[in-house]
Amino acid sequence: MKPYDYLVVGSGLFGAIFAHEAKKAGKTVLVVDKRSHIAGNVYTEDTEGIHVHQYGAHIFHTNNKKVWDYVQQFAEFNRFTNSPVANYKGELYSLPFNMYTFNQMWGVSTPQEAAAKIEEQKADADITEPKNLEEQAISLVGTDIYEKLIKGYTEKQWGRPCDQLPAFIIKRLPVRLTFDNNYFNALYQGIPVGGYTKMVANMLEGIEVRLNTDYLAHKEELDALAEKVVYTGPIDAYFDYRLGALEYRSVRFETETLDQPNFQGNAAVNYTDSETPWTRIIEHKWFEFGKGADGQDLPKTVISREYSSEWEPGDEPYYPVNDQKNSELYAKYKELADAEPNVLFGGRLAEYKYYDMDAVIASALDCCEKELG
Repeated sequence: MKPYDYLVVGSGLFGAIFAHEAKKAGKTVLVVDKRSHIAGNVYTEDTEGIHVHQYGAHIFHTNNKKVWDYVQQFAEFNRFTNSPVANYKGELYSLPFNMYTFNQMWGVSTPQEAAAKIEEQKADADITEPKNLEEQAISLVGTDIYEKLIKGYTEKQWGRPCDQLPAFIIKRLPVRLTFDNNYFNALYQGIPVGGYTKMVANMLEGIEVRLNTDYLAHKEELDALAEKVVYTGPIDAYFDYRLGALEYRSVRFETETLDQPNFQGNAAVNYTDSETPWTRIIEHKWFEFGKGADGQDLPKTVISREYSSEWEPGDEPYYPVNDQKNSELYAKYKELADAEPNVLFGGRLAEYKYYDMDAVIASALDCCEKELG
């Protein structure tokens, strides 16, 4: 008999939920993480009373009531609604594209005028079958919005010209002929009071966690400790890149604490021109309305500039490059994973999939139901 029923590799949302459910089912669980902290990419750290999202902004949103009810066990959520602002060379526009955007862009004030303007620009472009992202975007929202609010941002994000990116990346763009700034339009939305780290700590309560532990560097001895492994790391790394490395986009953050109460007045401002090197600036305090735990206004603020970059080994992998080449390579790795005895692969990196948080949670709960009954 091995000392643990399950070894869970990674303490992000997928791993933490599996560990919690396994313990609840009476199983013994060990969680290991190569980082010095729990919670994976949703990790938040307290700076000047502000919960700083260390790996980029995470805003919880879902239409899945089962997922929403599940996370309520571990955290109380505030009523934060994501309403980003786009900054194009000092011109400010509302996101997602809505009547405020169209009024700022063209001076129109009715839905009929906005719809007519978009249709006029689409007709001028005369694109019947979009062959790339640029043509797809113009065929959906016209040239003005594409040039000012999509082109520069997208090219910075992907590191490639829009006419060299596949159309499917931007299959549909939310165009709202209403004055609605709610970006996600989800039924349930918010930020955990106290930060995501506290939420994940509640999931892992009573479970042994070993940090600064690199599973792949100590695979043999760690595998010997448990009957089964739940692996949430990169699938190609698990197999020592034997078929080649999957590609990602990465993100670099420049975070600074400012001795002022307000930098930009909004949690997220996207810089949509191509000349500004960062894609967006996050001002973390506005996720919790600028208030500390005691409900008082905070005197300082923390901002993070985000720079999109090509991923290289050693960088943090963020966004899978789900083009044909990488999708075919992942399919081969998945065949190897399916044949791996007593190992479950789950989560963003193990499934080479861009997951919103609610989808990760749904996937983890589905895995738990199949595995734990």
